Amino acid sequence: MAILQVNFNSKSLMKSVPILVILPTDKEPSPGMPFVEDKPYKTLYLLHGIYGDYMNWLSHTRIQKWAEEKNLAVVMPSGDNSFYVDNPRPGNFYGEFIGKELVEITRKMFNLSHKREDTFIAGLSMGGFGAIRNGLKYNENFGCIAGLSSALTLEQTLNMPYDERSLIGNRAYFENCFGDLNEAVKSDKNPTVLVELIKEKMQQDSSIHFPKIYMACGTEDSLVVANRNFRDFLISNGIDVTYEEGPGEHNWEFWDTYIKRVLEWLPLED
Repeated sequence: MAILQVNFNSKSLMKSVPILVILPTDKEPSPGMPFVEDKPYKTLYLLHGIYGDYMNWLSHTRIQKWAEEKNLAVVMPSGDNSFYVDNPRPGNFYGEFIGKELVEITRKMFNLSHKREDTFIAGLSMGGFGAIRNGLKYNENFGCIAGLSSALTLEQTLNMPYDERSLIGNRAYFENCFGDLNEAVKSDKNPTVLVELIKEKMQQDSSIHFPKIYMACGTEDSLVVANRNFRDFLISNGIDVTYEEGPGEHNWEFWDTYIKRVLEWLPLED
């Protein structure tokens, strides 16, 4: 198992960016087990939450151990506090970076599968929103999406006050990420809008496929209602969604438990 830190110049973000990559290059077969064929890796793009960075998942969970067991490559970028959406005012195209550029450049760098059905995106909290939004927006790249404790609260930001003492409770912060909030909720920055857009495109083009979706949230998490609401919205639209709840708050103990369940849900067996 190799742990690689890579810095490269992002065209979408117009700056040098770091990523952390888990690559099971040196995995040895267990005694008595058949030889594992050397072929391109199935890949999970894994997004951190607010206040986080590209090191979070490796530092706080057992993702390295489980990725090695599953022979899965994991790519972990930094998204700052951007909500992983495009904001042209400061030139931060984080949605394009996550959903398109990062996939393309890591496939050039490493022995990763180019197949949509072998490429997945997941995240927690802000990263859960980013995974769902960009997994839907760039559905031609991702076969599966997973969101843990996803911050699916864009509509709620419309009623937030301007509060300089708070980040996540401050309307100005969300305006900095999304631009005009009244326009954002009606645009493809909103996952519910994307679901409807993809359904319309699927009626016109049989080659378009909706990604499979996994969602999980702790029963003591303040975001559980928003996650239930989005689950119900997906079900009402006939979308293939697996939803789980369990005891837990908005913390790493919950995410460490459920990222393992994500890997168990992903189609990793050949």
